[in-house]
Amino acid sequence: MFDIGFPELMMISVVTLLVIGPEKLPETIRTISLWIGRIQRSFSNIRQEIENEIGADEIRTQLHNEGILKELEDAKHTLQDVQTEVNDTIRSAEAKASQIAVDAKTATNGKS
Repeated sequence: MFDIGFPELMMISVVTLLVIGPEKLPETIRTISLWIGRIQRSFSNIRQEIENEIGADEIRTQLHNEGILKELEDAKHTLQDVQTEVNDTIRSAEAKASQIAVDAKTATNGKS
């Protein structure tokens, strides 16, 4: 982002020394260091808040996933009910087919 090399830093240092003076330079460096520390702590706090917010997003995602799992369980139960009905219908049809076969055999034996 910032392309500041060694020559640029030396130029800034010389200008700062000339403008501020050697007497106030240590105090100025301390003040700047304190401000940089505060800025770093602020960014750290902001980052922590964002991570906490992301954690809230993870909780929302988990709740959404739990809702989807519940819907899948409901669909599974519905499919099981349909399967039971189909099996019952097949058994009923097989029973009727067996009865028709017995009636047909009886009718055929009775005519002979």
